Amino acid sequence: MEILTGRSVRIRGGILVPSNAARIGPRTGQGESRQDAILDAAERVFAEAGYQGAPMRAIAEAAGVAQGLIHYHFKTKEKLFEAMVARRSDQINERRAALVAALFAHSDPPRLDQIVEALFRPTIETGLDLARDGGAFARILVSFANSADPRDQKLIEIHYDPIAQTFIDALMRVEPGLGRADAVWAYMFAIGVGMTMMAKTGRPARLSGGVCDDGDAEAMLDRIVPFICGGVRALVGD
Repeated sequence: MEILTGRSVRIRGGILVPSNAARIGPRTGQGESRQDAILDAAERVFAEAGYQGAPMRAIAEAAGVAQGLIHYHFKTKEKLFEAMVARRSDQINERRAALVAALFAHSDPPRLDQIVEALFRPTIETGLDLARDGGAFARILVSFANSADPRDQKLIEIHYDPIAQTFIDALMRVEPGLGRADAVWAYMFAIGVGMTMMAKTGRPARLSGGVCDDGDAEAMLDRIVPFICGGVRALVGD
């Protein structure tokens, strides 16, 4: 499993977030356990073939294990998919929660742009983390987050609704004129932007003649954060 590094993150405005909220580093040995190897392979295969098109045999081959071992650890393809989603989602959202907690623990009240950065930075950096196949999970997340399938929506409810409530509450705290209904809409619109930019596609480079790079996390955050802040403030009542 992955461990937290001793790195720190400097959030906008100069706040240095403690190491326990810093970026999750690479595994000390990717696939060092059989379960990790299976989950790593499942991410790649599900990302390429989708849930319905991903046979357990292909996942076993990608993991370099016997298919029976997958059934031993995870029982069914559905349980394997759920475990894969839980592993990466919990890592992302633990980091998000730590970033928000660190901001509110600081002596100065956090600003809206700092809250928005705490929402987006973990997902964007995960999607761009090629060393850990973050792009594969990004494609999976974008797919099931926009699915109406009850199984997919249950996963969103379990793994993403709690952190969503944290950010909705945070938006209302830093923008007191923002009502709960507008805070919910603001969060949903913001997540739509995040889902679009989480997976590197190269489209911004095509549209800009090579000027825009959706592989540059800092360049994207420098634009996404003020863009979302402007939208949130437009919803704040006079």
